[in-house]
Amino acid sequence: MIDLNKHKLELTYPCYWKYKIVILESINVKHISKDVFGDREHKVNESNVSKKGKFKSYNIELIVHSDDDRTELHKVLGDHKDIKMVL
Repeated sequence: MIDLNKHKLELTYPCYWKYKIVILESINVKHISKDVFGDREHKVNESNVSKKGKFKSYNIELIVHSDDDRTELHKVLGDHKDIKMVL
């Protein structure tokens, strides 16, 4: 089995990157994207709804400018009070 932790992701920046977030169905994803990205250009598309309808997932796509930018955005999304999971 390959241990992916031993391999560094090699990307050429800037590049498009997608995050998938999972939130409660009752939360407005536009408020989250405004909190996290402000005026930074990005696209948000609904992805899936949980079987019982309690959760929704969304794909967020934007240009990241560096590895630090990409990982910081993942951290900020993960720390947001309304986001249950970031992939």
